Amino acid sequence: MSLRLLPLLLALAAGAAFAEKADRSKPLVFSSDKPGQIDQVNQRLELVGNVVVTKGSLALRAEKVDVRETRDGYHQAYASGTSEQPVSFRQARDVPGEAIDGTADQVEYDTRTEVVRFIGNARVRTTRGAMVMNEMAGAVIIYNSRTEVATLEGGSASPNPNGRTRIVVMPRAEAADDASSAPTPTLPLKPSTTLQPGKPS
Repeated sequence: MSLRLLPLLLALAAGAAFAEKADRSKPLVFSSDKPGQIDQVNQRLELVGNVVVTKGSLALRAEKVDVRETRDGYHQAYASGTSEQPVSFRQARDVPGEAIDGTADQVEYDTRTEVVRFIGNARVRTTRGAMVMNEMAGAVIIYNSRTEVATLEGGSASPNPNGRTRIVVMPRAEAADDASSAPTPTLPLKPSTTLQPGKPS
Protein backbone atom coordinates (compact mmCIF):
# COMPACT_ATOMS: atom_id res chain seq x y z
CA MET A 1 0.00 0.00 0.00
CA SER A 2 1.46 3.34 -1.03
CA LEU A 3 0.45 6.07 1.39
CA ARG A 4 1.65 9.26 -0.26
CA LEU A 5 1.08 11.56 2.70
CA LEU A 6 3.57 14.30 1.91
CA PRO A 7 0.90 16.52 0.26
CA LEU A 8 -1.31 16.05 3.32
CA LEU A 9 1.37 17.07 5.75
CA LEU A 10 2.48 20.10 3.78
CA ALA A 11 -1.10 21.25 3.32
CA LEU A 12 -1.83 20.87 7.00
CA ALA A 13 0.85 23.46 7.51
CA ALA A 14 -1.25 25.85 5.41
CA GLY A 15 0.44 25.54 2.07
CA ALA A 16 3.40 23.72 0.58
CA ALA A 17 4.76 26.96 -0.84
CA PHE A 18 5.48 28.19 2.68
CA ALA A 19 6.68 24.98 4.33
CA GLU A 20 10.32 24.44 5.12
CA LYS A 21 11.84 22.78 2.03
CA ALA A 22 14.18 20.65 4.17
CA ASP A 23 11.14 18.77 5.51
CA ARG A 24 10.58 17.11 2.12
CA SER A 25 13.59 14.83 2.57
CA LYS A 26 12.79 13.89 6.18
CA PRO A 27 11.20 10.56 7.14
CA LEU A 28 7.49 10.36 7.87
CA VAL A 29 6.88 8.95 11.37
CA PHE A 30 3.57 7.82 12.90
CA SER A 31 3.11 6.93 16.57
CA SER A 32 0.10 6.31 18.80
CA ASP A 33 -0.77 4.99 22.24
CA LYS A 34 -3.10 2.30 20.92
CA PRO A 35 -2.70 -0.34 18.21
CA GLY A 36 -3.19 0.95 14.65
CA GLN A 37 -4.66 -0.75 11.62
CA ILE A 38 -3.59 -0.91 7.98
CA ASP A 39 -6.32 -2.30 5.74
CA GLN A 40 -4.65 -3.11 2.41
CA VAL A 41 -7.86 -4.34 0.79
CA ASN A 42 -9.69 -1.06 1.43
CA GLN A 43 -6.53 1.07 1.20
CA ARG A 44 -6.97 2.57 4.65
CA LEU A 45 -4.68 3.50 7.54
CA GLU A 46 -6.19 4.20 10.96
CA LEU A 47 -4.41 5.23 14.16
CA VAL A 48 -6.06 6.00 17.51
CA GLY A 49 -4.86 7.36 20.84
CA ASN A 50 -2.62 10.41 21.12
CA VAL A 51 -1.52 10.11 17.49
CA VAL A 52 1.62 12.02 16.55
CA VAL A 53 2.71 12.44 12.93
CA THR A 54 6.08 14.08 12.30
CA LYS A 55 8.11 14.94 9.23
CA GLY A 56 11.09 17.20 9.88
CA SER A 57 9.84 20.36 11.57
CA LEU A 58 6.19 19.37 11.11
CA ALA A 59 4.29 17.87 14.03
CA LEU A 60 0.60 16.92 13.83
CA ARG A 61 -1.18 15.71 16.97
CA ALA A 62 -4.68 14.21 17.08
CA GLU A 63 -6.72 11.64 18.93
CA LYS A 64 -7.48 9.81 15.68
CA VAL A 65 -6.03 9.86 12.16
CA ASP A 66 -7.77 8.08 9.28
CA VAL A 67 -6.26 8.08 5.76
CA ARG A 68 -8.07 6.48 2.80
CA GLU A 69 -6.77 6.01 -0.73
CA THR A 70 -9.32 6.41 -3.52
CA ARG A 71 -9.46 4.10 -6.55
CA ASP A 72 -7.79 6.74 -8.70
CA GLY A 73 -4.85 7.10 -6.31
CA TYR A 74 -5.81 10.19 -4.33
CA HIS A 75 -6.06 10.38 -0.55
CA GLN A 76 -8.70 11.64 1.82
CA ALA A 77 -7.36 12.25 5.30
CA TYR A 78 -9.23 12.96 8.51
CA ALA A 79 -7.78 13.93 11.89
CA SER A 80 -9.99 14.45 14.93
CA GLY A 81 -9.34 15.56 18.48
CA THR A 82 -11.26 15.55 21.74
CA SER A 83 -13.03 18.29 23.67
CA GLU A 84 -9.98 18.54 25.93
CA GLN A 85 -7.36 18.17 23.20
CA PRO A 86 -8.08 19.48 19.68
CA VAL A 87 -6.06 18.59 16.61
CA SER A 88 -2.89 20.68 16.52
CA PHE A 89 -0.07 21.17 14.08
CA ARG A 90 3.09 23.21 13.76
CA GLN A 91 5.67 23.54 10.97
CA ALA A 92 8.58 25.85 10.29
CA ARG A 93 8.51 28.09 7.22
CA ASP A 94 11.43 28.70 4.90
CA VAL A 95 11.69 32.17 6.43
CA PRO A 96 14.13 31.80 9.37
CA GLY A 97 12.36 31.97 12.74
CA GLU A 98 8.84 31.77 11.26
CA ALA A 99 6.33 28.95 11.71
CA ILE A 100 2.69 28.15 11.00
CA ASP A 101 0.58 26.53 13.67
CA GLY A 102 -3.07 25.90 14.26
CA THR A 103 -5.76 24.00 16.12
CA ALA A 104 -9.23 22.69 15.27
CA ASP A 105 -11.66 20.03 16.45
CA GLN A 106 -11.17 18.24 13.10
CA VAL A 107 -8.89 18.60 10.10
CA GLU A 108 -9.75 17.15 6.67
CA TYR A 109 -7.65 17.08 3.52
CA ASP A 110 -8.30 15.84 0.01
CA THR A 111 -5.25 15.41 -2.24
CA ARG A 112 -7.42 15.59 -5.38
CA THR A 113 -8.56 19.16 -4.70
CA GLU A 114 -5.62 20.12 -2.45
CA VAL A 115 -8.11 21.70 -0.07
CA VAL A 116 -7.65 21.47 3.70
CA ARG A 117 -10.57 22.13 6.06
CA PHE A 118 -10.13 23.11 9.71
CA ILE A 119 -13.50 22.39 11.32
CA GLY A 120 -14.75 23.55 14.72
CA ASN A 121 -12.98 26.17 16.86
CA ALA A 122 -10.49 26.64 14.04
CA ARG A 123 -7.43 28.83 14.51
CA VAL A 124 -4.49 29.20 12.11
CA ARG A 125 -1.64 31.64 12.69
CA THR A 126 1.82 32.60 11.50
CA THR A 127 4.44 33.30 14.15
CA ARG A 128 7.92 34.76 14.21
CA GLY A 129 9.60 33.58 17.38
CA ALA A 130 7.11 34.33 20.16
CA MET A 131 5.36 37.07 18.14
CA VAL A 132 2.09 36.34 16.31
CA MET A 133 2.24 37.93 12.85
CA ASN A 134 -1.30 37.06 11.76
CA GLU A 135 -4.15 34.86 12.89
CA MET A 136 -7.46 33.57 11.50
CA ALA A 137 -10.26 32.09 13.59
CA GLY A 138 -13.75 30.83 12.84
CA ALA A 139 -16.06 27.84 12.89
CA VAL A 140 -14.44 26.58 9.66
CA ILE A 141 -11.30 27.66 7.82
CA ILE A 142 -10.94 26.28 4.29
CA TYR A 143 -7.54 26.63 2.65
CA ASN A 144 -6.90 25.90 -1.03
CA SER A 145 -3.19 25.24 -1.41
CA ARG A 146 -3.38 25.56 -5.22
CA THR A 147 -4.78 29.07 -5.19
CA GLU A 148 -3.49 30.04 -1.70
CA VAL A 149 -6.96 31.33 -0.87
CA ALA A 150 -8.39 30.92 2.63
CA THR A 151 -12.14 31.10 3.32
CA LEU A 152 -13.56 31.62 6.81
CA GLU A 153 -17.01 30.60 8.00
CA GLY A 154 -18.74 31.69 11.19
CA GLY A 155 -21.21 29.77 13.26
CA SER A 156 -21.80 28.21 16.64
CA ALA A 157 -18.50 26.30 16.45
CA SER A 158 -16.50 29.53 16.16
CA PRO A 159 -14.17 30.32 19.09
CA ASN A 160 -15.25 33.97 18.82
CA PRO A 161 -18.25 35.60 20.52
CA ASN A 162 -21.58 35.36 18.65
CA GLY A 163 -20.06 32.89 16.17
CA ARG A 164 -18.17 35.57 14.28
CA THR A 165 -15.03 35.07 12.20
CA ARG A 166 -11.89 36.99 13.13
CA ILE A 167 -8.72 37.94 11.26
CA VAL A 168 -5.82 39.72 12.94
CA VAL A 169 -3.00 41.09 10.79
CA MET A 170 -0.13 42.64 12.71
CA PRO A 171 1.58 45.66 11.13
CA ARG A 172 4.90 44.99 9.48
CA ALA A 173 6.57 47.56 11.64
CA GLU A 174 10.19 46.59 11.02
CA ALA A 175 10.73 49.07 8.18
CA ALA A 176 8.87 51.86 9.97
CA ASP A 177 10.64 51.12 13.26
CA ASP A 178 14.02 51.07 11.55
CA ALA A 179 13.31 54.43 9.90
CA SER A 180 11.99 56.09 13.07
CA SER A 181 14.76 54.74 15.30
CA ALA A 182 17.54 55.78 12.95
CA PRO A 183 19.39 58.88 14.20
CA THR A 184 18.62 62.10 12.36
CA PRO A 185 21.64 63.07 10.31
CA THR A 186 23.35 66.20 11.66
CA LEU A 187 25.28 68.81 9.74
CA PRO A 188 29.01 68.77 10.43
CA LEU A 189 30.35 71.70 12.52
CA LYS A 190 32.54 74.17 10.67
CA PRO A 191 34.47 77.11 12.02
CA SER A 192 32.81 80.47 11.46
CA THR A 193 34.29 82.69 8.81
CA THR A 194 32.62 85.85 10.14
CA LEU A 195 33.06 85.68 13.92
CA GLN A 196 36.31 86.92 15.44
CA PRO A 197 37.59 85.92 18.88
CA GLY A 198 36.90 88.48 21.67
CA LYS A 199 34.50 90.58 19.57
CA PRO A 200 30.71 90.45 19.91
CA SER A 201 28.88 89.52 16.77
